[in-house]
Amino acid sequence: MALETRPLGRTGIPVTTLGFGSAPLGDLYHRLDDETARGAVAAAVEAGVTLYDTSPFYGHGLAEHRIGTVLRGVPRKSFVLSTKVGRWMDPLHQPADGNTQPPNFAGGQPHPARLDYSYDGAMRSLEQSLIRLGVDRIEIVLIHDVDVYSHGAAAVEGHFKAAMEGAYKALEQLRSERVIDAIGVGLNEADMCERFARAGDFDAMLLAGRYSLLEQPALDSFLPLAQEKGIGMMLGGVFNSGILATGPVPGAKYNYRDAPPEILERVAAIQRVCEAHGVTLADAALKFPLGHPAVASLVMGSVSAEETKRNRAAFDRSVPASLWSDLKMAGLLRADAPTPS
Repeated sequence: MALETRPLGRTGIPVTTLGFGSAPLGDLYHRLDDETARGAVAAAVEAGVTLYDTSPFYGHGLAEHRIGTVLRGVPRKSFVLSTKVGRWMDPLHQPADGNTQPPNFAGGQPHPARLDYSYDGAMRSLEQSLIRLGVDRIEIVLIHDVDVYSHGAAAVEGHFKAAMEGAYKALEQLRSERVIDAIGVGLNEADMCERFARAGDFDAMLLAGRYSLLEQPALDSFLPLAQEKGIGMMLGGVFNSGILATGPVPGAKYNYRDAPPEILERVAAIQRVCEAHGVTLADAALKFPLGHPAVASLVMGSVSAEETKRNRAAFDRSVPASLWSDLKMAGLLRADAPTPS
């Protein structure tokens, strides 16, 4: 079966419902050899995936480099690229302690990042991304990580102001000049996505972890607003950093950390309902978010060709509608959550 293609909001850019997320290719948690990393991307190309999302932050350019290495052998018009601004690499100024690794990454390029949401910073970041990816244009560019999770409550207001006065204006200009096709934000928090949606004219957004089988806070007001404005939604973190893929096993990750007891218990309860319907937890987690009409694609990370193939195969397996209704009856899924038909 071919992957379903949906338009990315009002942009009309066609993207497959399964996208490729490249954070793991930046040596997230563990070092990854180049051959394995390239195999994960090549398997996505073979599987018919057309959306590839990346960021300078992922291994300080390593993920972009690895994706670009594979996609340079693929016809450019056959795929859509999404990357992010907010950090640029500064290889000539090493930190005093010699540590250039971004948080949660075990390796990456030896280039320290400069956090910069200014106009010039966005332009410099995008120029570097074009070089690493080996392309002359990128369709979707997102302002990255302007949220409390990344910077703390005390700093986020200043970053929001800087992003709207700087990076946003840079991307808006590039869009008007048709250098890029769509602009947006890539964040970990639905309420910050909503703030940006109300503050500017955005085409697409990537929200990580806040609309999943485990939790749906984005339903409160952000996703209805996105639908109203025609903002095309890409969702990352639909496994909530892993726990919806692994199940509630010891060491299962939630929000990039070990899952607390209450999360383990809730996931265990969801898993029991899934198993009663003959559905794996991971398959249900992949299917559920696509029920929302604003969602165009799930951006799934992968560390190997085998993992990419497993993600792809899940899109061909059906999930009975009774699973969603039983989860709602058990109070494990919001009653107002739209579900796949």
